[in-house]
Amino acid sequence: MVHVLGLLTAFFSFHLALAEPFQPLPSKAPVPKGNPQTSGKISLGKQLFFDPRLSKDGTVSCNSCHNVMAGGADGRPVSVGVGGLKGGRNSPTVWNSALLSVQFWDGRAPSLEEQAKGPLINPVEMAMESHDPMVSRLKLIPGYVSQFKKVFGGKDPINIENVSKAIASYERTLLTPNAPFDQFLKGNKKAISPLAQKGSKLVVEAGCISCHMGVNFAGPALPEGTGFYQKFPVFADNEFVAKYKLTADSGRMEHTKKEEDRGFWRVPTWRNIALTAPYFHNGSVATLDEAVRVMAKTQLNKTLSEEDVKAIVAFLESLTGKFPEDTFPRLPETTGVTYTMD
Repeated sequence: MVHVLGLLTAFFSFHLALAEPFQPLPSKAPVPKGNPQTSGKISLGKQLFFDPRLSKDGTVSCNSCHNVMAGGADGRPVSVGVGGLKGGRNSPTVWNSALLSVQFWDGRAPSLEEQAKGPLINPVEMAMESHDPMVSRLKLIPGYVSQFKKVFGGKDPINIENVSKAIASYERTLLTPNAPFDQFLKGNKKAISPLAQKGSKLVVEAGCISCHMGVNFAGPALPEGTGFYQKFPVFADNEFVAKYKLTADSGRMEHTKKEEDRGFWRVPTWRNIALTAPYFHNGSVATLDEAVRVMAKTQLNKTLSEEDVKAIVAFLESLTGKFPEDTFPRLPETTGVTYTMD
């Protein structure tokens, strides 16, 4: 159930976004009171994000499916986990995910902290039987023992809550501000091409911004844990639904078990969308221009001209932000022993 406060916030945010549909990306993400940012925690979270030892056989890290050295996803229709097993959904980008009010395609995680816990024990992702074996493994790595002690303190600082807090803290640094369109919004009218400017007007006129609004082009600003969900596809009487198997997955219903949630999804971001092909929850559409055609027909029941498709694609390409300089972290050593033998 959505609380009354959440409904009121959604209502006012929605109408504000319609009045001012485009907003520049902020330079910092909101930080929850229960997990303040520190440089040590961010550094530890980055190591954990890149460390495949968090998976059952030591082959899959968070970065395997959310490659921060690229667009934040993995470029596959669906991700590949331990043992080559495949999941059922496309990997969402981790860039700017800190600006989403819920995580995963179906919104089942109310925060980055909760999201970080899920893949660790998913049998087709990192495949740990539970969080306990992963925690026990970390406790055998001296470098992690000292870092967790320094960052979190206490007698037993290595636990799943602190692991997820550290990973989430790192993910909150993964923002891509100052995209060409952000520069345009701030007054540089030459930051994007006339074609992209046309595309920005078309998405307003067509009605795309009724869903893709706000700083992340993923819906109105909502309290953490309150999701913004939309039906997809809305219009099923077209060639795209069967061609791309858009209704094969029940969407949010798979999590809630409620029939009224069938086909509902958290609205995905448009930020860096040019870098995150293939598209949609099942990764069934290979190109951005085709994704634009599909969305126009399935959500708005409109057939766009090729000229309009090109303009909208040019606008979406202008949402590719500035990626911060980053390097792979040095991971704590496991000297003379391995922890991934069966």
